[in-house]
Amino acid sequence: MSLRTSYTIIAPFYDLVVRGFSQELRKRSLARAALGTGQSVLLPGIGTGLDLPHLPIGPHYTGIDLTPAMLQRAQQQIPEGLNIELQTADAMALPFEDNHFDCVIMHLILAVVPQPQRALAEAARVVKPGGRILILDKFLRPGEGAWLKRAISPLLGRIATRTDVVFEELLATLPQLQVNYNEAAGLGGWFRHIELNKL
Repeated sequence: MSLRTSYTIIAPFYDLVVRGFSQELRKRSLARAALGTGQSVLLPGIGTGLDLPHLPIGPHYTGIDLTPAMLQRAQQQIPEGLNIELQTADAMALPFEDNHFDCVIMHLILAVVPQPQRALAEAARVVKPGGRILILDKFLRPGEGAWLKRAISPLLGRIATRTDVVFEELLATLPQLQVNYNEAAGLGGWFRHIELNKL
């Protein structure tokens, strides 16, 4: 089953499952974003739009998702006055020019895509020098055994999300990205708030 098919099936129930535990984490991540009027901001994997109520008015947002069924739900969540366009696209092959966005917000997407390194590399490509990438996701620590998370990841990854991604391994392939902060966000540090700066 492809992720597009899986998330088409999941779309009607996604908010019920994800909103409760992620809402406060999203709010905290976006509160630190300090997004300014006129900035261009990309949200890969915007899903059903759970970030939308927490985005400040002023920037121009572009939200993409692989699944039209998720985007249809996101369209219904857009607050009045929010300047955003939604389009179907793949986070691992973004249809934007290099150095295009001031900020990229990656909430719960790196552990979903089949190749998280490609998705992070694409975010690094389209963000401007001096721009930021904000990440909220679940990551294993370097060297962490986590045998159960690793064992179930091949199955879960086909349906909804991976549980074996090590952020530091992704970052090691992208020397143009500098870590501004990398902090525990929840579930004993499995979820993290991360901000990267493009040199």
